[in-house]
Amino acid sequence: MELSLLDDIRQQNPVVLNISNFVTVQDVANGINAIGASPIMSEEIAETEEMVGISQAVALNLGAFSEPQVAHILKMGQTANALHKPVIIDPVAVGAVQYRKQVAEELMAQFQVDVIRGNAGEIAALADIAWEAKGIDAGSGSGDLVAIAQAAAQKHHCVVILSGETDIITDGQHVAKVFNGTPLFQLHVGSGDMLSSLVGAFCAVTTDYFEAAQTACLVFAAIGELVANKLEAEQPGTFSVRLMDGLHLTSTDEIQKIARFEVVDA
Repeated sequence: MELSLLDDIRQQNPVVLNISNFVTVQDVANGINAIGASPIMSEEIAETEEMVGISQAVALNLGAFSEPQVAHILKMGQTANALHKPVIIDPVAVGAVQYRKQVAEELMAQFQVDVIRGNAGEIAALADIAWEAKGIDAGSGSGDLVAIAQAAAQKHHCVVILSGETDIITDGQHVAKVFNGTPLFQLHVGSGDMLSSLVGAFCAVTTDYFEAAQTACLVFAAIGELVANKLEAEQPGTFSVRLMDGLHLTSTDEIQKIARFEVVDA
């Protein structure tokens, strides 16, 4: 894990362009800003080329969209490809709603995604593996999560993050697992969306997107764990506020001390 990428973000202040879920846009913007990058949001297709041009990474969230927004997402992905900017996609609820899966796959057939971040239900759906997803939650299913993540990565020719109690990150061959974290992430609706965009910040400072993805997961999970360990009870509201403080203040040395992960060739 190259934790020095966190220092690079804080020194370089890369611009991360987002098409965000309106439910979590504030969390996403604040999270990007707190960690040391610069958030910018877009809802107007006419500004796409200029917006992508001034950005170092593009994060596309499918959490709440209409048909005009799908056209905007398509143009943003294609423009990012043309300008060689990394593209991260968060395929919210594609395992629970067939229309969302259809839209996500149609989009990814028309531009190349560099990183997909989703829960087990979402990643299984994109790998065409049966899973009982439940709304935005992972739901339940059986199967080897590493194999599911690898299948999705191989199908879409990108890095895949399968978020959960243990985060699984793979490029289809190599596999990293991050064991840090806290159950409080599940009580903060914006945490997954925030992680997806933070992956964009890490991709903005390196061309090794597998390294960027695994390091982003470790940083986010470890900071969440550090924050949760200081709480006196299960306090999701307090956690969300202090998570922002943690993203801003936590050093790489503090993360290194509690980091629990493994990287293997599967």
